[in-house]
Amino acid sequence: MKKLCILKPLLSHVPTTLFTTRRRALSSFDIKNVTKSNFESVLKGLRGIVRDADFVAVDLEMTGVTSAPWRESFDFDRCDIRYLKVKDSAEKFAVVQFGVCPFRWDSNKQSFIAHPHNFYIFPRQEIPGSQSYEFLCQTASLDFLAKYQFDFNVCIREGISYLSRSQEEEALERISSIYMAESSDSVFGLREDAEFPLVRMADVLFAERMKNTIMEWRASLLSKGSSNSETKQISTDPNQRFQMVFFKTRPALALSGFTSRQLRVIKAVTRKHFKDLAYIRVAGEATSPQQLIVYTDSNDDRDLLMKEVKDGLHKEAEIKVKSAVGFRHVIDLLSSERKLIVGHNCFLDMAHIYSKFIGPLPLTAEDYVSSIQKYFPFIIDTKILLNASGVFQKMVNKSNTSLSRAFVSICPQIALGVKNSGLADRPCVEVEVQVDEKRSSNWNSGAKHEAGYDAFMTGCIFAQACNHLGIDFSLHVLAGGLTKETKLQNYINRLYLSWVSGDIIDLSIGKCTTDSSASSNLKSRYQEISFPSIILLWGLPAKLKAREIRACILQAFGPTSVSSVYHLDESAVFIQFSKPELVSKFLEMKETLSRKSDPISVLHPLSNILNGEYTHAATYDVYQQICSSSISKKLFSDQAEAVGIKHKTMSSWAEQGKKETRYLTKKTKLGCLMRK
Repeated sequence: MKKLCILKPLLSHVPTTLFTTRRRALSSFDIKNVTKSNFESVLKGLRGIVRDADFVAVDLEMTGVTSAPWRESFDFDRCDIRYLKVKDSAEKFAVVQFGVCPFRWDSNKQSFIAHPHNFYIFPRQEIPGSQSYEFLCQTASLDFLAKYQFDFNVCIREGISYLSRSQEEEALERISSIYMAESSDSVFGLREDAEFPLVRMADVLFAERMKNTIMEWRASLLSKGSSNSETKQISTDPNQRFQMVFFKTRPALALSGFTSRQLRVIKAVTRKHFKDLAYIRVAGEATSPQQLIVYTDSNDDRDLLMKEVKDGLHKEAEIKVKSAVGFRHVIDLLSSERKLIVGHNCFLDMAHIYSKFIGPLPLTAEDYVSSIQKYFPFIIDTKILLNASGVFQKMVNKSNTSLSRAFVSICPQIALGVKNSGLADRPCVEVEVQVDEKRSSNWNSGAKHEAGYDAFMTGCIFAQACNHLGIDFSLHVLAGGLTKETKLQNYINRLYLSWVSGDIIDLSIGKCTTDSSASSNLKSRYQEISFPSIILLWGLPAKLKAREIRACILQAFGPTSVSSVYHLDESAVFIQFSKPELVSKFLEMKETLSRKSDPISVLHPLSNILNGEYTHAATYDVYQQICSSSISKKLFSDQAEAVGIKHKTMSSWAEQGKKETRYLTKKTKLGCLMRK
């Protein structure tokens, strides 16, 4: 599944959906599409827009979500494991579109002005010598994007590249270390190489001709001085492959139109026959470097020239790194302005932002929480807002609070062009869209699942939710912004880790809690989850069902021994026992049966679910260890083997630990006796 994502340009013919008008003729939804061709100019304008904004809504489109079926979010996942699964997703999949929509309150018009931007981004290799990016693609995700007219050609050909902060720092450190090292002269092309062997007759004849040409130019310099025109052509060069120029006030010959082999011959001739001439390579006006032969009037002048060239190439390399930062300038802008960032079910989005534009994701949720707060201190998840209000819960089906459904339910005046908002006690919040100098308040629906339009929908939902909470937008402008609004403090920095289980992580304090309504829904399906009572069983016989596994264990441990059995995938299950002590008993019995093959063991109830040496069991903590690995095999049993957890159960590890302890104790006693 893992491969370089190379997509052929087959999707440019996908027809654009035609949106029908409702009640009256409406204009199309305006959005600022941004690619590498207009990025610099758009970024310049965006800086002022973000600075004046009251909040900024964001949304991302990715190439996939889960790298393996068992990395889906399960009811039996602990908070730390949910983070590890999000971390794996953010590290393995690419972001191909980034929506940024700043919202500013216009007190005169009593409405919000939205500025939707749709950035196409692509992790292109911009720094010479750096590794090419790799990322996973899920066919379902690509099909989903194509269904909503995502332009893959624009993304790959015109997408804006980027470097994370850590990638930029590493690249600059690497360049500095090369510059400081003695071997850097060879890297910059300044070292005196071994003499180039002239093995071909053509090379010998060419070398002699170049020697005469260079000698003629040098003799002309010494006899007449350097008063010639800056671009004077050598008389013997009708093809203009030599051109008289000045490099840092020194007379020089610029070489052009030669092959790489010919340049090596010229370099060898210059260094062998002309001690006062220096062959150098410097940055040219185009992308290719410029080759020069420069006259120096002393050894000190030659050394100074080489230092100047080396410094110039060092600076050129640093400029290339800086220019490769690309889309990260937008992330740096949002971070430096410390604006309120609004997303919809956005924990995965924020993990992608951290992984792609800041640095490697921390190993634990606690470290991630403390780190993300340094860059984005104020984040709101609109899904939290919708589920916190009884009014919104009635309007939006709690089991389906998708962004588009919530937008139509909460903001019908914007989504459908109707007058009221559906909230009887509050008038609707008006929103105007501005792209460049054009403003509009009436439009057809935009392209759903286009990042820029999804960010716009997210911002509209947030504005309407704030209105329902009784927030006076005119007052908060004078009071210091929405981040200080007391009515929002219970929602800022609270994000859903998992909507299925209702796990909410508070970024301000780093603690995980559970949404009471979601947890009650969980309890209706399972008894209370107790992680010390759970074991992991993998490498099972094919097509074994949960009820069959449960029946076998009940025969062995009693009719009330098992609370639930839950499949991770076809190769592994969670088994929750009614008591924690049954975990160790099961592991011991499983290990005993694995060692024996006598008739009694074969007839044991557990033998029906054990597949000899291929079936393994461990406590819940091993699940965390397996999830933390960067490896992603499709089957959980293959994943466990790849991570190295194969032959030993946790009980055998414990027994091995006891043996090692006894061995060390005996060794210590023996050492004491010998000393006596």
